[in-house]
This record gives sequence, structure tokens and C-alpha cells, in this order.
Amino acid sequence: MLSYFVTATGTDIGKTYVTANIIRAARQVGLDFSAIKPVLSGYDEANAASSDPARLLAAMGKKVTLRNIAALTPWRFAAPLSPDMAAAREGRKIDFATLTAFCEAATQAAPDVLLIEGVGGVAVPLDDTHLVVDLIAALRLPAILVAGTYLGTLSHTITAAEALVVRGIPVAAIVLNESVGAPVSLEETAATLALRLPHPIHQIPRNAAAPPFRALVASLGELEADAETGG
Repeated sequence: MLSYFVTATGTDIGKTYVTANIIRAARQVGLDFSAIKPVLSGYDEANAASSDPARLLAAMGKKVTLRNIAALTPWRFAAPLSPDMAAAREGRKIDFATLTAFCEAATQAAPDVLLIEGVGGVAVPLDDTHLVVDLIAALRLPAILVAGTYLGTLSHTITAAEALVVRGIPVAAIVLNESVGAPVSLEETAATLALRLPHPIHQIPRNAAAPPFRALVASLGELEADAETGG
């Protein structure tokens, strides 16, 4: 089974919301999707129950405990900064080889599709020499790119998609997660991006329930079928 790396055009775009709802939609049709979020900045253990890894655990039907959060997200930093900066505040560094090995082991151990949720956007620094996009390339996984519909998203989405493609990373889907107070409609944003990018675009209206995510899960299943048959 294929696994996917969920990344975004920037921070607070909705990676965890999208990842959790893909898992829920998959479970509704009998698929055992799971997720990890290896790196997290802005983690407050006092509010662990509302953290991103807690939301992923809930989507997987697992107990939200500190132990399970640590297993899902080993690299947790308090400062809401890029991981390299947040780690430096604590006198720590992210070892890129160890991070890559952790993700590879999780992919191999997953019973079905594993979603690896990144931190921040495509070009967020992990250490002095590596960006999130370098981790995706090292894992050789297709990306699900989450974008918003705010003013400026066209440039951000096109730039992020090109950063992935330049490194040989397939873009399995662009997920447009409708932003609050968007200046144009979700449909207009999708149509404009479709003129400039060849990747499948999925529209997620604000406060959407299951149907849009079921369609996204179905499209990922088609990609897996093509990979298995060499199509």
C-alpha cells in the first residue's frame, strides 16, 4: 500500500484537520488508515488533549495519552517557531537521519496507508541544512498538499507545488481547505489553480462533513491501484 506525506503551503492551513478527516473517511469504508506527526512546534503538555497528535489519535480511535502522543510525535518543542528555532531554544537539534529512519519504520509497520503529517509548510527548516521538502524527498513518498483560499494562496500553492515537483516528489492531491473570510469562492480558486497545475484538486468547504473526504480517499485508492498495476 502507498503512504503519503501531508504537507502545506504554510502553517495553520489545516494539515491536521485534513489528515484526521481522511482517516475518519477511510475508516468509514473499512480502511485502516493511520498517521504520525513526527515533529511539532508549539506543544504545551498542559493542553496535550487538544494538541495535533491528540486529534490524530482520536481520529484513529486510540486513547489520547501522553505515552501515545510521544509515540506519534517524538520531536515536540514548546516554542511556536520553525522546528530548527524551537529546538535551539531548548538546546536540542533534530537529527535528520534519525527522523527519516523513524518515518520509514512507521511506514513499514503500518497495516494500511500511513499519513505522515509534516510541520508548517513545504520549505520550513528542520535543521541547519534540511527543509520539510527534503524529508519528503528522502522518504520517496507522494505528497498531499494542503492549501487555503486566502488572498495570496495562488502564489503560495503554485510555488509549493513546484518545490515538490523539482525534487521529484509526486503531488497526489492538492486539497483546498476553505479559509475563513476568503475573498473569492472555493470554486474560483480551484479553477484558477487547475489552469496552472496538473495535479488533482479537491475542494473542502468550510465545516464540511464526510463526503468531500470520502472522495479524496477514493482518489487515493485509485492511485494505489494504478501503482500496483504499473498504470
